[in-house]
Amino acid sequence: MSEWTAPADLRAQVLRRWDKGELLAERVAPGPLFPLRLAMRAPSSRDLSDHFEAVRAWAAELQKGAAAGYRLVMREVRHRVIGQNSHPVEAWVDTLDDALRLVAKTREARTFEALLAATAQQQPLLLPWLQRQPLRALALADQWTQLLALVAWLQSHPRPGIFIRQVDLAGIHSKFIETQRAVLTELLDLALPADAIDPVPSGSAQFARRYGFRGKPLRVRFRWLCPPAPGWVAGGDGDYTVSQVAFARMAPAVRRVFITENEINFLAFPPVADSLVVFGAGYGFEALAQAGWLSDCALHYWGDIDTHGFAILDQLRAHHPHAQSFLMDRQTLLEHRPQWTVEPQPTLRDLPRLSPEESALYDELRWLRLSDQPVRLEQERISFGFVCRAVP
Repeated sequence: MSEWTAPADLRAQVLRRWDKGELLAERVAPGPLFPLRLAMRAPSSRDLSDHFEAVRAWAAELQKGAAAGYRLVMREVRHRVIGQNSHPVEAWVDTLDDALRLVAKTREARTFEALLAATAQQQPLLLPWLQRQPLRALALADQWTQLLALVAWLQSHPRPGIFIRQVDLAGIHSKFIETQRAVLTELLDLALPADAIDPVPSGSAQFARRYGFRGKPLRVRFRWLCPPAPGWVAGGDGDYTVSQVAFARMAPAVRRVFITENEINFLAFPPVADSLVVFGAGYGFEALAQAGWLSDCALHYWGDIDTHGFAILDQLRAHHPHAQSFLMDRQTLLEHRPQWTVEPQPTLRDLPRLSPEESALYDELRWLRLSDQPVRLEQERISFGFVCRAVP
């Protein structure tokens, strides 16, 4: 009957072990998993009386399926109606090979054994990763040789100081490395000595910095806001992009610098004497951190009036404490009420670098004191005339 364990149920139990990676993990470091007892729902004594033929058919089906990889334990039953009979009461999988045969994963296991053997020979420090992530390793079987080769190369060339494109290994190109950054990070953290890893950069985007490759230089885009500026090129629109290093060395003769997060606002920012405007980068001001000359200028940050806008302002002040907010005040917000939209995922954390006025408005936003929905006033929704009048 349907509530009794069928061969498919036994296989499903073992397949769940495969899907969790437990079976392949046994190949790396055998544990106490086998022999493995499987859960069994067997007929009751009443079932023997009321459904004897169904019980016999069930037992026969289980015994027939046992050839696939499980072992049945039979029990003799003396029944007052049907007499002495035997039927399965336990099901076991005795060995890993039996389990693999039962779930039809023998071929995959052989593939895993091959990469396991290669790893044990070439990079034994990676064996714990194989035990924790056997199915990921199996999925990477076609790339595993190249991954091991790259790990070995970085062991021989710690913190190489070159671009990833310059790694010269057969079958390995920069696209391969970029694609495999996530898994390479896990492998290299195991295989490299501590002094070959910068622990501060993390995540795939910081792969190059973490392992000592040269990264693409950060870029800063800015506009001169007055044509007579020394850096203005005749016939241009004053819009330039330079490296982080070049921006840090500029030391331009300006009194004010504006930072705005919206490109159209950046392009349409009104003319201001002795000033320039920088196209911001949201969270992250690393490209501006080295520009010490910004400390000698009045620095104005213009972001959206929402919780994330104030969080970005707070972060900017970690690098430039003198930065002031621009058009991020309560009056601007209230005068543009028809332009309010809903902030999709507001932040609620405390922001210690805000001024008292900014903190008060931030609290109104994060605790929904102005509306029953999280309020956002995007900077491009502020009327242009209002912007022009606000420019100092």
